[in-house]
Amino acid sequence: MRDGPVAADEQVAAIEWPTLVLAAAVYGGWIAATLAYRRAPLALDAPAVALALILHSSLQHEILHGHPTRRATLNRLLAIWPLSLWLPFPIYRETHLAHHRDERLTDPLDDPESYYLTPDAWARAGRGTRALLWAQQTLLGRVLLGSFWRIGAFWRDEARRIARGDARRRRAWLEHLLWCVPVVAWLTVVCGIPLWVYAATMVIPANGILLIRSFAEHRANPRVRERVAIVERSWILGPLFLFNNLHALHHERPAIPWYRYNRRYRRHRDRLIAENGGLVYDGYLDVARRYLVRAHDVIPHPGGRVPAGSGA
Repeated sequence: MRDGPVAADEQVAAIEWPTLVLAAAVYGGWIAATLAYRRAPLALDAPAVALALILHSSLQHEILHGHPTRRATLNRLLAIWPLSLWLPFPIYRETHLAHHRDERLTDPLDDPESYYLTPDAWARAGRGTRALLWAQQTLLGRVLLGSFWRIGAFWRDEARRIARGDARRRRAWLEHLLWCVPVVAWLTVVCGIPLWVYAATMVIPANGILLIRSFAEHRANPRVRERVAIVERSWILGPLFLFNNLHALHHERPAIPWYRYNRRYRRHRDRLIAENGGLVYDGYLDVARRYLVRAHDVIPHPGGRVPAGSGA
C-alpha cells in the first residue's frame, strides 16, 4: 500500500450511500431470484441467482476493507450473511487482509491467496495433484475445476485447523453455521430449492466467474508493484467485480470505495502502469486469448519464497 496524504477521492464518508444502495439491491435481487425458482425456468433463474452471488461476494470484499460506514459492527452485519454457504465471512476477511501485506504477495506460505507452491511442496505432489494444478493454470481449467479445488482445499485446511485445537476457527465456523440456518431455511422451505441444485447451478458457476477475476491478478516478481496486474476496459465483468479488475489501484489504495475507482484510475493510469511494469490486459477477452488453454505461469514459486524485505 502506498503511503502519503489522503487524496480527495479516497476520503471515506461517514456513510457511503452508493454501497448501501448496492447492498439493498444485492440482497433484494437474491431474494427475488430465489423466490422465482418455482415459477421461472431454471435456465433463467439460475443465472439470475448466480449474478446476485457474484455481486454479493464483491460486496463482501468491499465491506471487509472498511466500507460502507465507520461502524464495524454495522458493516459486519451487512456482510455476514452466507449466501454462498461455503465461506465464513470472518475467515475470508482475515485471509484477504493477510493477502494485502504486499511485501509478501505471491509467497506460497505467507499469501493465503497465492496459487504458487514451494518447490518442496511441488516435488512432493503426486501426478494427479500436479495434473489438476496444471489444468488450473489455464483460464478454462480455473473456471471449470477451480471452484471444486478451492472449496475442497479450503474445507480440508479448516478441518485440520479445528482438529489441531484452533478455538478461534472453531468459533468462526460455529457462528457461520448459525448464520447458514436462516439462509438454508429460506432456500429449501420458502423457495423450494434443493441444496444440491443451489450448489450445482448457482453457487459453483458464480464462484467460477469470480475466479476469472483472480486468475491473472498476480504474478511472482522480485518487485512488489510488478506483482499486481490491471485489466482495463472490462465493461461487463468489471462492474460485477466492483472494478477490482483495476487491481494495482486496489492494492495501492484499498480504502477507496468502488464507485471512485475509474475516476482515480484515469488520473493515475500512466504512473500505475509504469510502476507495475506494464502488466496490463485489454479486458478479460485478452486474458482468455492468452491463457484460455495455455498456462498463465509456473506453479513452483520462481524464487521458492518471496525474500524478506523485497523491493517495491
